[in-house]
Amino acid sequence: MTNESFNPAAVKAIFLDVDGTLRDTDDHYASLFERALRPLLGRRAPQAARSMVMRLEKPGNDALGLLDALGLDGPVGRLMEAIARRRRPRRVDPNLIAGIPAAVAALGGRYPLAVITVRGASATHAFLQASGLAAHIPLVVHGLSTRRTKPAAEPVHHACTQFGVQTAECVMVGDTVVDVLAAKRAGAQAIGVLSGFGEEDELRQAGADLILPSVAELPGVFGL
Repeated sequence: MTNESFNPAAVKAIFLDVDGTLRDTDDHYASLFERALRPLLGRRAPQAARSMVMRLEKPGNDALGLLDALGLDGPVGRLMEAIARRRRPRRVDPNLIAGIPAAVAALGGRYPLAVITVRGASATHAFLQASGLAAHIPLVVHGLSTRRTKPAAEPVHHACTQFGVQTAECVMVGDTVVDVLAAKRAGAQAIGVLSGFGEEDELRQAGADLILPSVAELPGVFGL
């Protein structure tokens, strides 16, 4: 699944989304819905849960865009972070997508890696520690790192500044239109992955330079 507009030779830093890109969020939420629906639907609960997750994905992404447009993404993010800090620490199940640990280790051996996510700081760092990816990803740009979050360009610009590289020398990897738009608005390249929420057609329409099944395929793109 390639697109000739992607130029791997120009890349000096790689930025990664979390949900649907590193973490198998679909399965996580489907499991939660299934447990809630099982008393009502019995054997039909797994199929109904999966259907609910798929139907909720686009409205969820649209909601992120609406919060950004209204200037509410910062206040909402601060509220969610405050709630997270008040909760008791709990075990985090990383639910990594197959092949992610090896892929991230390979990429981190050559390129500076950052996570760019709309998640809060607490949840993001907890995920990276639980998954073992923190050893390879030194920079976290979370929902409150910049005034505006994805799909705005600010998180990508922030990560570039931290690494001392130009936006044209970076690539943002994510599973949604939100990730692709953030990259393109910043002047970076964008890779869409089909391991999460986004569909190939919408990722291409948003301007993705390359489409891959998952991040597990990314080292091969760079000859690793």
